[in-house]
Amino acid sequence: MKLELRGITKRFGTLVANDHIDLVVEPGEIHCLLGENGAGKSTLMNVLYGIYKADEGEILLDDKVQNFAGPGDAMAAGIGMVHQHFMLIPVFTVAENVMLGHEPTHFGGSLDLAKARAKVREISDRFGFDVDPDAVVEDLPVGVQQRVEIIKALSRDAHVLVFDEPTAVLTPQETDELMLIMKQLKETGTSIVFITHKLREVREVADRITVVRLGKVVGEAKPTASNEELASMMVGRAVELTIEKGKAKLGDPALVVEKLSVIDPIGQLVVNNISFDVKAGEIVAIAGVQGNGQTELVEAIMGLQPRVRGGISLDGRQLVGRTVREILDAGVGFVPEDRNVDGLVSEFSIAENLMLDRANGAPFAKFGSIQLQTLSDFSTEKLSEFDIRAQGIGTLAGNLSGGNQQKVVLARELSRELHLLVAAQPTRGLDVGSVEFVHTRIVEARDAGVPVLVVSTELDEVVALADRIAVMYRGGIVGIVPGDTPRDVLGLMMAGEAPRGSGKAA
Repeated sequence: MKLELRGITKRFGTLVANDHIDLVVEPGEIHCLLGENGAGKSTLMNVLYGIYKADEGEILLDDKVQNFAGPGDAMAAGIGMVHQHFMLIPVFTVAENVMLGHEPTHFGGSLDLAKARAKVREISDRFGFDVDPDAVVEDLPVGVQQRVEIIKALSRDAHVLVFDEPTAVLTPQETDELMLIMKQLKETGTSIVFITHKLREVREVADRITVVRLGKVVGEAKPTASNEELASMMVGRAVELTIEKGKAKLGDPALVVEKLSVIDPIGQLVVNNISFDVKAGEIVAIAGVQGNGQTELVEAIMGLQPRVRGGISLDGRQLVGRTVREILDAGVGFVPEDRNVDGLVSEFSIAENLMLDRANGAPFAKFGSIQLQTLSDFSTEKLSEFDIRAQGIGTLAGNLSGGNQQKVVLARELSRELHLLVAAQPTRGLDVGSVEFVHTRIVEARDAGVPVLVVSTELDEVVALADRIAVMYRGGIVGIVPGDTPRDVLGLMMAGEAPRGSGKAA
């Protein structure tokens, strides 16, 4: 089925999320929609799927104009969506999830679960998915859950499939398997729209690439285009995708985590008896698929988890049991994974955010009063040093782009004497240009002798920054390996398989 979008425009108040976007996807083509977070990709697909109504433009399938009142109309017309966050009911079986919303029935209205099971087996066998119709979804690995989402769409005779950032929660091996599935679907004539911001995946699977920036199509490219060419189209300027990182000059262990466990509010063990250290002048990266205890580990280090067992020490001083204020005052810099919730006060100015955590003493406060000139001079200097794009230091943090917000957080945390830097998902939601800047600053901190703990679900980021890599799986550490460990080995570890020779079980 041929898909065509003509002049699609979608506004939210004064924000133009999609600005007269044209897109053509031929039958049996994998067409990649490439752009940074906030570029308008997902909004465009939500228009296609009937979730949003376009303000201008039209959707055509096989040259016929469509008018979708909702997702039901889009599905009936042959459009399927595989969402980034799975739309599955965990306690239902695969067959029950697949049949939900278009349940087959016997004469008299009773559910025909056998027919649903048969449909799942037929699609699973056709594409080699190896999915058990009677398996309960919550018991399945993430990669298999995604196959269930694909089966759901195909069971409704989808001829156009939209994959919205489908690899965000997958290991590298699961990502490779998804690429093969997409190629299989293409060979059957299915049209595929693949939304992503990951250059390696685009070049591996796409037949054509359309690049979107700030809600507009800025050009098309072939998969033979280099990463640098694609990145410059996404950002609008030349970008260095890799940073030069020399050999680490290691000091003594600074951060030491010993037999650490964290129990969540409902009594579950979310961090399970882990031990590792970070030396002065070293970057240790915590890798793993999101949801394997990384967030709780960081919160424990920062004093944000109340139920902690084991030890966390910095330069020989115990951090467990100390308040967040005491931990920050001990010289810990913290880049949180959600800058809007934990990193900034959006209603405060850039200058006010730059003195958070230090508003109770020198150099910004004296005798209970803010030293406005000192703060102004400091903020103006950091605005230039960290290339924060804003009208001035009085600009509200909430009015900045994601990349500039992250630069404010980094400017604050890196502008004081540090004994440890903890950076959680430091480039989440940033364009490739901002990623380059953030990575450079993290390496500079390492080279200045600061121990750095980076927590990231982006394997490219882990490989680019780490001197050593600790992989977490289901709350434990599968293994700790050198920073130059091959991606396929890291991928297996992210799925729970201990590295060879480690003697460590998952």
